[in-house]
Amino acid sequence: MRAKTVIHVEYEVVKAILNSKEIGLIIEMVKDDLVPVDDERAEKRFNMGVKSVSQLFRNIADRRLHRIPKNHPDYRGKEE
Repeated sequence: MRAKTVIHVEYEVVKAILNSKEIGLIIEMVKDDLVPVDDERAEKRFNMGVKSVSQLFRNIADRRLHRIPKNHPDYRGKEE
């Protein structure tokens, strides 16, 4: 599908980030830097942070669903 609006592009980029295996690898690299071995507290903080950022990305995508092209398979009207 051709990019029809900036919002459409934003939605597709956020969706690609959320579904990316490469992002998972990068998150693991960040975890290696931030979470020492056997540090349960740091691991819990890290997991909570990743969950929070993931939710932010899902919220960004969800807020665009009613503004992407109506013929897009993910389109959802504002009232839905």
